[in-house]
Amino acid sequence: MPDNRENLSVQIVVAIGVLLCLIGFAWLLNIFGAGDYMIRRVTSQNLGSLPPGFASTLRGFRIYAVLVAAIGVVCLGLGLTERSVPLGAGLIVVGAVTFGIASMLAIAGEIETARTKR
Repeated sequence: MPDNRENLSVQIVVAIGVLLCLIGFAWLLNIFGAGDYMIRRVTSQNLGSLPPGFASTLRGFRIYAVLVAAIGVVCLGLGLTERSVPLGAGLIVVGAVTFGIASMLAIAGEIETARTKR
């Protein structure tokens, strides 16, 4: 039987997963204007000498929001494997595959954006 420290660690991982999923979906669905706010105040600003990139577009921002949600799903899966191995493993796989696909889309979008700004 796991002791309280292990149980607390699992609860923290699940809480981080839930938080990242909520943030990712709030940005993706633009709940309360969260996505628009992030594009306007964060991703469309210059980063030192670098101009705004792919994340400053609506398409790019949505892909990055999916990346955040996918990390949250992986964290949920890690935390839930103690209770249900099939559910936890399934969430890890879904989150990892989603992260991989969204990463490829983000890289392609960043390259496209960099080429058009030359």
